[in-house]
Amino acid sequence: MAPSLDFSKWWARDNNSSKGTPVVVTMENPNYSVLEINGPDEVFRPVDKDRGKNAKQFTWVLLLKAHKAVGCLAWLGNVLWELFGAIKKRLIFGQMENEKSGKGRLLYRVIMGFLVMALAFLAFEVVAHLKGWHYFENSNLHIPETLEIRGWLHSVYVAWLEFRADCIAPAIQALTNFCVALFLIQSADRILLCLGCFWIKFKKIKPQIEGVPYKSDFLEGSGYNYPKVLVQIPMCNEREVYEQSISAVCQLDWPKERLLIQVLDDSDDESIQWLIKGEVTQWSQRGVNIIYRHRLVRTGYKAGNLKSAMNCDYVKDYEFVAIFDADFQPNPDFLKLTVPHFKDNPELGLVQARWAFVNKDENLLTRLQNINLCFHFEVEQQVNGVFLNFFGFNGTAGVWRIKALEDSGGWLERTTVEDMDIAVRAHLNGWKFIFLNDVKVLCELPESYEAYKKQQHRWHSGPMHLFRLCLPAIITSKMMFWKKANLILLFFLLRKLILPFYSFTLFCIILPLTMFVPEAELSMWVICYVPIFMSFINILPSPRSFPFIVPYLLFENTMSVTKFNAMISGLFQLGSSYEWIVTKKAGRSSESDLLAVEERESKAMNHPQLYRGTSDSGLSELNKLKEHQEAAAPKPPVKKLNKIYKKELALAFLLLTAAVRSLLSAQGVHFYFLLFQGISFLLVGLDLIGEQMS
Repeated sequence: MAPSLDFSKWWARDNNSSKGTPVVVTMENPNYSVLEINGPDEVFRPVDKDRGKNAKQFTWVLLLKAHKAVGCLAWLGNVLWELFGAIKKRLIFGQMENEKSGKGRLLYRVIMGFLVMALAFLAFEVVAHLKGWHYFENSNLHIPETLEIRGWLHSVYVAWLEFRADCIAPAIQALTNFCVALFLIQSADRILLCLGCFWIKFKKIKPQIEGVPYKSDFLEGSGYNYPKVLVQIPMCNEREVYEQSISAVCQLDWPKERLLIQVLDDSDDESIQWLIKGEVTQWSQRGVNIIYRHRLVRTGYKAGNLKSAMNCDYVKDYEFVAIFDADFQPNPDFLKLTVPHFKDNPELGLVQARWAFVNKDENLLTRLQNINLCFHFEVEQQVNGVFLNFFGFNGTAGVWRIKALEDSGGWLERTTVEDMDIAVRAHLNGWKFIFLNDVKVLCELPESYEAYKKQQHRWHSGPMHLFRLCLPAIITSKMMFWKKANLILLFFLLRKLILPFYSFTLFCIILPLTMFVPEAELSMWVICYVPIFMSFINILPSPRSFPFIVPYLLFENTMSVTKFNAMISGLFQLGSSYEWIVTKKAGRSSESDLLAVEERESKAMNHPQLYRGTSDSGLSELNKLKEHQEAAAPKPPVKKLNKIYKKELALAFLLLTAAVRSLLSAQGVHFYFLLFQGISFLLVGLDLIGEQMS
């Protein structure tokens, strides 16, 4: 801070002559201006920055500012031009999404109905605004008692205002208050989970291994009692990822005679079957205990595949089973870090590891998925594992005690979320779960919006279908009451049903309607402050994603359409609730995996005697495999197109129409939210997010 220089007291001593005589200084150089001093205090007053500048300097300043403005306008115009070009190209070459379920078509018709009504209301309001019929003051209707009717259109408009205020607004306001209450409850749940996570970090709470853990020094012949572990890799038409997953599992650090690997191939493409069978044969020749299984009757999707594998006679000799999906690549020490937790802990039924993603920075879609899944594992799974010993099994990267699976009824084919199904039934039978946040298994995120949307549909329709099936068993179980309440109210209703319901209803339906029915108000803190705060909380586990907080908020509201549709399908057991579509993989590997593959291939070329010890039948089998591998060489890819999603586009136009309506009432925050949310729906509806097909 600059020192205070106040000399007024000194000047006041000179017989009250503080003002002094005015002095005019005139310079011959026109670059200087005239300065008039009226007194001693005038010298120490702030000087105007523009004083002393001549006409040339003002001209240059204006030119610089104009140059900056033109540059900003050019950049904005370039962005809009590219956006419109992409939209035009997508509309010409895009492929329209095919709605298979009747519920999806019904939801699209409902959204289109709202859009048509919004356009009609907007036209009506514009005409009324141009004619000067202003009967609103701070979103409240004020119709004068002595109103002069100016024609039939004016009378219709006044009647519509009265009907809207008396009948429509109360219903919308009641639904708004209900959704806001659900929103606040769900926000409180998220805050409590975050507080629990902070407590875990502060106290450094983590599951501990009881007794002496297994060490790499203990070899197979040392007499140390390693438990027998079965590893299962279920897959279906996984051409892109089968090799790296089998390779990673075969390199697990565990005694060979205490480990058996099952490759459970449900592929219906014969060429892919031979490729996988060839990979299994190669690892078998290297001394790995690995078996290839293929079902002739492919029923029950993944649950049926796992159930069939567990029915093998040799499974009864094994104590634990580890499950990895086809795109998962565990580290060699995975079993050494997970299986020891079962030692001296007979009530433990499941040890779940965390997922890590090799392609999280591939595009904007994968970055936004990473935010959600980091919160799921870092906060939800870890907190529930520490304080409740229960969470939903993630279907992969976990180790089960086989006795816990058998006591819980084994794998059932009744839903598409067999992992959550077995977890709930094991919890009802008293088994405990452990989540290891520091044990990570590499996997892939869907890179295209089409694959991600199908995955999210299955993840949100299956739990509602399961809830209907499990509710009687939960109510009649012998668990403590608070555990039943947690399972029903928090695990199923709040996190699986309420979240997609209020997100879609509040931000995609009610908010646009309040622009056309201003008597029903939606507070600014509901659409601005609380959502941003909750998005901030969700991003905390992945701090590098903070620059994407606004896209994350808009994208989550955009995905609420898919989640709401899936939730309704599962709750009412519609056709799409039991539909399983394998998530498309790109076959990406980490740098260490690529180096390992290269090293393995170089060793294979340097040691051609790898199969010399095989019998004649074995050699003939290998020759057949090579022939089929050559026949199954990658064919030229079929040209694929990005799709156009009708529901998202209809909601985009609905939100943009509501944004135009908000301009008439000068609602700034509402306008910007509706505008950016509408653009977000437009980009997603045209499939301009995620992987782009050339």
